[in-house]
Amino acid sequence: MDKPRLVDLFCGAGGAAMGYAQAGFEVIGVDSQPQPRYPFAFVQADAMTFPLEGFAAIHASPPCQYYTAMLNGKDEQRSKHPDLVASVRRRLHATGKLYIIENVLGAPLENPIVLCGAMFGLRVYRHRLFESNLVLFQPAHPRHRAKAARPGKIPQPDEYWCPVGKFGRKEEAQQAMGITWMLTTGSQSREIAQAIPPAYTCWIGQQVLAALENRSHRIA
Repeated sequence: MDKPRLVDLFCGAGGAAMGYAQAGFEVIGVDSQPQPRYPFAFVQADAMTFPLEGFAAIHASPPCQYYTAMLNGKDEQRSKHPDLVASVRRRLHATGKLYIIENVLGAPLENPIVLCGAMFGLRVYRHRLFESNLVLFQPAHPRHRAKAARPGKIPQPDEYWCPVGKFGRKEEAQQAMGITWMLTTGSQSREIAQAIPPAYTCWIGQQVLAALENRSHRIA
């Protein structure tokens, strides 16, 4: 049986894509910038105009810089980045397909769930919002809170990585995120620094896949 196809808009180096693939989707990534380490089929194109016909579901991770708390009080810098969430939502809603929009805390997502690494046993807190036209469920959040590792030091068992990609050794950063194919040093360190752990979208992808199967059963 063929896998349902999912398009991964603003895909980056493929953290979200890997989770959807693990859930059971055939994934195609779209980004305006080259992504030589993207682990699946990739098309370099404008995510705002790329044709969306032929896909069962859509994931979009529009640029987050406009919304990040790191630019609080820095309106001049914020204005240099695009504010795309509302326009992305309109475009995806118009397709009538199941969609997911991912972004950082503070982004104007509607009725989102929040996922973080602690929910999946990862050694990184990377809180992200997920909006969908499907009702999504989120795992329970552990009550304990580990402490952050010191910059330049390898996290101990009771410590977590924050932020991944900015310090530490390659192997530990990749293990913390559940990502092995992205670079963590040099000019490409932004790949893993900006990525989300595949565990997040595997969790969401399983819910989307179940919804698609229910739809097909009703039609049949």
